[in-house]
Amino acid sequence: MSYEQNLIEDEAGIRAVVQASKRVAVLGIKTEQHGGQPAFYVPQYLANAGVDVVPVPVYYPDVTHILGKPVFRRLVDIPGDIDLVDVFRRPQDIDQHVEDILAKKPKAVWFQSGIRNDAAARRLAEAGIQVVQDRCLMVDHRRYGR
Repeated sequence: MSYEQNLIEDEAGIRAVVQASKRVAVLGIKTEQHGGQPAFYVPQYLANAGVDVVPVPVYYPDVTHILGKPVFRRLVDIPGDIDLVDVFRRPQDIDQHVEDILAKKPKAVWFQSGIRNDAAARRLAEAGIQVVQDRCLMVDHRRYGR
């Protein structure tokens, strides 16, 4: 199987990723004090929609909980499996997280709206991880979530 099959761009593939994502780690999540920013209100929406959201903030070293859930500093430290890693990082900042993502082996990775990193996406796809780039998970969850 070619890695290109893991680069999800068609609507059927997007629907399948959304519907299979019951436990989502949010890399780069913001805190409640940043409620007006997508990196907070998108995971808040997901949590309210019944998704098990696991906060993985990059900043805020003193914060221990976001959305009432304990935070983890690295994906590999999260116990259990992760269906999806929802990424709120600048494209140039994603590379520093690729090894952590590969070590955790989620089924899929989602780069939020405006975020593309084709080299990182290819590395993840070559490892068998599905990748969605430059789409809003909240918008697609509203469309396809059940």
